[in-house]
Amino acid sequence: MKNNNTKAYFAAILNALIIGLSFLFTKLALNVTNPLNILAHRFTVSFIAASVPVLLGWIKLNISRKDILSILPLALFYPALFFSFQAFGLVYISSSEAGIIQAIVPVFTMILATIFLGENINLLQKISLMLSVGGVIYIFLMKGINLGSASFAGIVLIVLSAFSSACYNVMARKKTKKYKPADLSYIMIVIGFLSFNTISVADNMIRGTLADYFVPLTKPIFLISILYLGILSSLITSLLANYSLSKMDATKMSVFANLSTLITMIAGVIFLHEELKSYHAIGAIMIIIGIIGTNFLGSKKYKY
Repeated sequence: MKNNNTKAYFAAILNALIIGLSFLFTKLALNVTNPLNILAHRFTVSFIAASVPVLLGWIKLNISRKDILSILPLALFYPALFFSFQAFGLVYISSSEAGIIQAIVPVFTMILATIFLGENINLLQKISLMLSVGGVIYIFLMKGINLGSASFAGIVLIVLSAFSSACYNVMARKKTKKYKPADLSYIMIVIGFLSFNTISVADNMIRGTLADYFVPLTKPIFLISILYLGILSSLITSLLANYSLSKMDATKMSVFANLSTLITMIAGVIFLHEELKSYHAIGAIMIIIGIIGTNFLGSKKYKY
């Protein structure tokens, strides 16, 4: 049992690391084409990567038509709404500003999990969760981001993306008890592939720009970005998240999302040569303590 918990925590941390870099690659891809084309190509890559081991017989799926209908509402929130709101939101605001807003995912998840799953976390866990969220917000506020300059539309879209993520965390908690992570992830990827490609092709046909659907594939930076987003940040994160949610509460899983923001900051230092200051370290400590507290201060003695 302890071994399974260790694997779940490792999966959650790895999931956060991958997502932390996804904002960077999404921004790079947005320099080449529009959000709809990015989503279409992203899930085409995911679909191909997920289908190869299935076609070769390395992974055996156990899915019926009834299962697809059951998983469909989950896929609506993730990947459909989550990635759509995120991609369009990043058109209007910076990845750092989006990172601040994404920090509210654990709060949304805690509220929804309490209502729908009965995950009654105690007072110390609530304080720990807010400490982790506060660490993320502290870093970006100290960095001097002017939220007043952000597009209101972009803020609303990223908030909706965060809410979609929370809805997924809560819904997947139940689904992962019924389906294997591989079955669940494959159906979600297929739905994303079909929906985003249909919308993108239709949009390009209406605009008379169907050729633009293929043009980004000639750009090396786009290919690198889309391979990362499609294979690691869509397929692998789906598997990791579904596995983690099959082993831990939705609220505990969601708090790891704040690590993603920390990774975004580190990526900025390494790849964009941003200066690492003391407030980064303070914020990082707040995030880590918050994650540890939310996951390990589970004594019913402190019920609130």
